[in-house]
Amino acid sequence: MNVVLIGTGNTATVLGVKLKAAGHTLLQVFGRRIKAAEALSNLLQSEAIENLDQINTQADVYIIAVSDNAIEEIALQLQLPKKAVVVHTAAAVSINVLKNLSTLYGVFYPLQTLKKGSASLPEIPILIEANNKQTEDFLTSMALSITQKVVYANGEQRLKLHLAAVLCNNFANHLYALAEQYCTVEGVDFSLLKPLIAETALQLESMPAAAAQTGPAMRHDTATIEKHLDLLS
Repeated sequence: MNVVLIGTGNTATVLGVKLKAAGHTLLQVFGRRIKAAEALSNLLQSEAIENLDQINTQADVYIIAVSDNAIEEIALQLQLPKKAVVVHTAAAVSINVLKNLSTLYGVFYPLQTLKKGSASLPEIPILIEANNKQTEDFLTSMALSITQKVVYANGEQRLKLHLAAVLCNNFANHLYALAEQYCTVEGVDFSLLKPLIAETALQLESMPAAAAQTGPAMRHDTATIEKHLDLLS
């Protein structure tokens, strides 16, 4: 497939790399800052552009991978062939923001924490939503070229999964950051906790999260809890 990528951030970069590795052709990368567009286009062996009126109209699919609050603005500025497939990659933005752009539109949401420059690319479940069966089949085919986990999810389901993802990832990582800060202040080695963090996540492969819970609260160990509370105070 011939792809135009609109965006230069983490999601755009990782999806671009994944799609290129799967054999797709990245025709263009659009970025508001031309240097960012050039950096990503060099990686993907594509053309960098900084104006939306430079968009190549011969692509099979246009992927809008920008911040949630910029999607509608981009959609209002784009001029695309009415039979081109256009998608955004956001969890919390309606599919309908694209309805005036094309007769084939949808959502291509990667349910994963993505960082450009990562040493290895993670497994990425893709949640898709489409305005019709033709678009759904197209997006399913594209998604299956980069992952084995493809799920159809409407806007409500996507938003609920995004909330759960924030709890699992961002909230949990904030607790890691607090623990690391605590260890630094108290002069103990945070790296000793990394095997514990990894093992806790690994256990979810074989049991429900509730069954993996351990610690003094599960043991009703009030004496240890009181010691911890004293430290926190």
